[in-house]
Amino acid sequence: MSGPYTRVRSAPSQEGRRRIHPPRAVRRGAALTLLFASVLAAGAATGSWAEDGRRATGTLWDGPEPARDALVPAPSADVPAPAARELVSRSGDRWSAAYSAGEYEGVRQGLDGRYTGVGLWIVRGRGGRIAVSRVLPHSPADRAGIRAGDRLLRIDGARVTGEPVTDVVARLRSEAGVAPAAVGSAVSLDLVRRGTGRWREVLIRERLTVDPVTLAYDSGPAVIRVESFTRGSGARVREAVRSAAGTGIVLDLRGNPGGLVAEAVGAASAFLDDGVVATYDLRGRQHALYARPGGDTTTPLVVLVDGGTMSAAELLAGALQDRGRAVVVGGRTFGKGTVQLPRPMPDGSVAELTVGQYRTPSGRSPEGRGVEPDLQVTRPGEAMGEARTVLSGLGAGV
Repeated sequence: MSGPYTRVRSAPSQEGRRRIHPPRAVRRGAALTLLFASVLAAGAATGSWAEDGRRATGTLWDGPEPARDALVPAPSADVPAPAARELVSRSGDRWSAAYSAGEYEGVRQGLDGRYTGVGLWIVRGRGGRIAVSRVLPHSPADRAGIRAGDRLLRIDGARVTGEPVTDVVARLRSEAGVAPAAVGSAVSLDLVRRGTGRWREVLIRERLTVDPVTLAYDSGPAVIRVESFTRGSGARVREAVRSAAGTGIVLDLRGNPGGLVAEAVGAASAFLDDGVVATYDLRGRQHALYARPGGDTTTPLVVLVDGGTMSAAELLAGALQDRGRAVVVGGRTFGKGTVQLPRPMPDGSVAELTVGQYRTPSGRSPEGRGVEPDLQVTRPGEAMGEARTVLSGLGAGV
């Protein structure tokens, strides 16, 4: 073999735009359990999370799903996570995170796009304030009239301002923040809204499902919106591409927190014909992730990104940009490019610890830098219009 990328069967059509430098000693990464994850480590960083356990401006599970029995003990009841928290604290790494066994199981359910809860995404802002960043349509929170921007003050009477977002999420989806909540259980929320004042809502938890991929049309182009890379989302993206009318595609990754890296690679396969999607370091050795052959390499493509595009979503945007397959439009992405591995602890808790970084095909690491768009759009409301203009320039006929 002449080099680590000799298995690539076809070069991208515009690859000359950025020279691809294959890293040394790259190995194909297929079954490795890894995580490109964690904005928040025990409250060490500011981030936004979905109530189902998926970070909404970070990301949780950014790797192929591990075998359950090989990874985490499964106690009959949830327990605190002192062992994991101690290990994470000693690491001094803001990207690492600790979970109790119950929280960890909730993460797994969230990766299927389903969970028991009330339908809130939350963010921790200045001064430790906890605010609603998004509300799931048709959820208990939505029916109660809770809106993005509302501040969350208390959950079941317990003050949440200043608390780690991990703990706030646990309270939303757990009884007393410990035992996993059941469908039909109640949770009391104290909120405040500017110009309205403070009020209390008692919500009943339901079994909720988040659709990670949607296909719509916006004045011509097909718009494929990917909320997060939960299980099956890669296949859903490929289906959406096959269903698109062929007049141009906008892949909307704005606010996408990441998720399973295997799903992001699967989404890349919808637009590439084999070749490298990303590489990553692991314990001093490098591995490569490859797209499947047979993707659509001809339909004009624009990728929309912003500061909430993170981790696996940055990996996808960077890969399509490096491979010359798409024009990236919007704002600079968040800049999360480290790799975490889960480590089970004797008490059933799980620690995510940083073990390396991933890079785009040209060797760029998004860590601390993000992915710079080809066309910067400072006003978010103008991004879709700019995408249509770019597609028109690419001959999409929109």
